[in-house]
Amino acid sequence: MKARERIERLADAGSFKETDRYFSAADPLHFADDKSYPERLKNAREKTGLRDAVVTGQCRIGGFPAILAVLDFEFMGGSMGSVVGEKIARAFERATREDTPIVTVATSGGARMQEGMISLLQMAKTAAAATRLRERGVPFVSILSNPTTGGIYASFACLGDVILAEPGALIGFAGPRVVEQTMGEPLPPGSHTAEFLLEHGMIDAVVEPARLKSVLTALLSCLADEFRPEQMETVRKEQPVALPEGRSWDVVQRARRDDRPTSLDYIGRVFDDFVELHGDRLFGDDPALVMGFAKLGGRSVVVMGQERGHGDARRRGGRMLPEGYRKAQRAMRLAEKFRLPLVSLIDTPGAMPTFEAEERGIAMSLATCLSLMSDLRTPTVAVVVGEGGSGGALALGACDRVLMQENTIYSVIAPEGAAAILYRDSSRAEDISDQLKLTPPDLIKLHIVDGVIPEPEGGAHADPESAARELRDALVREVSEVDNIPLKKLLRQRYERYRSVGAYSSALKEMMLEEARDFTHGVADLFQGGWSAARDRFSHDDAADAAEPEPEPAEPANE
Repeated sequence: MKARERIERLADAGSFKETDRYFSAADPLHFADDKSYPERLKNAREKTGLRDAVVTGQCRIGGFPAILAVLDFEFMGGSMGSVVGEKIARAFERATREDTPIVTVATSGGARMQEGMISLLQMAKTAAAATRLRERGVPFVSILSNPTTGGIYASFACLGDVILAEPGALIGFAGPRVVEQTMGEPLPPGSHTAEFLLEHGMIDAVVEPARLKSVLTALLSCLADEFRPEQMETVRKEQPVALPEGRSWDVVQRARRDDRPTSLDYIGRVFDDFVELHGDRLFGDDPALVMGFAKLGGRSVVVMGQERGHGDARRRGGRMLPEGYRKAQRAMRLAEKFRLPLVSLIDTPGAMPTFEAEERGIAMSLATCLSLMSDLRTPTVAVVVGEGGSGGALALGACDRVLMQENTIYSVIAPEGAAAILYRDSSRAEDISDQLKLTPPDLIKLHIVDGVIPEPEGGAHADPESAARELRDALVREVSEVDNIPLKKLLRQRYERYRSVGAYSSALKEMMLEEARDFTHGVADLFQGGWSAARDRFSHDDAADAAEPEPEPAEPANE
């Protein structure tokens, strides 16, 4: 597809205004093979009607302002020379200067050999320009088309906040022919494709060309300023939730029900315009975590949820791998970059405890999540919607506000694990569950969670729609509240919240508390026994004192 045809498909009709149209390449190396470089440029211009391999400009996409930079493979294989690098850098600079989202469409064979190292250094130039854009907090969506290889793929095209690719597109740093001829090894089937990259966590989605504009519109709508209102929609006032004391094991069973709504069930009912993103940009995409942009009560947010999957083996019951926690870190960083509240739905028995998880750094990924959340410069709200198991749950739950649905649990360890350690018998999980204090009433008393969200009679599985309405109202209330707290105060409160849990008390403080308790008990005795009982007791003490012989004066002790 030619560059101008792509622009017609993506930009609103009549909205595209081209920039830097008349830039032309020089011949700095006086390069020639069977043709001179100027001759090749002339042929490419006649063939495409373009001055060089990229078209840049301003437009609107779905009504939202955007800057476009679209490459054309017919112009010398979409290769990046000085003009392509300069126009793309200028497009990023314009987006940075005007706070306007930028969309790039890459289709290229790499750096332009005819300009030598000048061409290669355009990788650094465009990457630097994209980095300045990121620091300004301006959205960047990168689209990879067929083919995308070499210097363009390994520079700005891989730096998008969101990276989309077209189905079946050939994508890779070195093209398959180059790999096979230089390394002398055949490539496995399916390598160097958009689908391969999605499976390995390098891109967010594979999107048909006909759907690209609608997906871009949804993304831009989530990131547009008008969806960052000062005040979210109002919801009915919070009703007090009765917290009956009951057998913890019964709550454990309700939290683990196969038919209990999962994070994806709630995301579809609670949020609007959800755009799912994939991958950790390093190793893979973990289906046990779902994350993306969405709207909540008119406010754009980033939502992430651990997904049990109703028996789907790919979801592993919500047990996340290291790449899942790195995917969560992407959600955190996107929320911070675009100053959007982060909503976290917790539902996991714990992190995946396999050799492969250890090999890929499960502990490091958990620790990094906790570190990021502790200082994330945006409001955060977590809700336990099923089972909150150990560090695998806490890694997504160290938030400004933490809520639990009525029939959920949150625990340092699963009851089975505790029973196996303490009794050497996991079948005694029911016996130990009360001691773990893992239900909402327990955790409210311990000041671990801030509130409990009621469920319909019989539990969330009995009426998922009603459960989702209660969850939505609670989230709107909490997100609206924390969203209005000044950032400096919010970060201080978050630190103090977790700093105060189990804080050390000095010996002096303990001594004063003990004396205060003794005094309180003495006063209570006085009133409970009545004045006569107190008088009798004091009289008895006086008589006992009188009956005791006066002690002999002691010899002065040497110091």
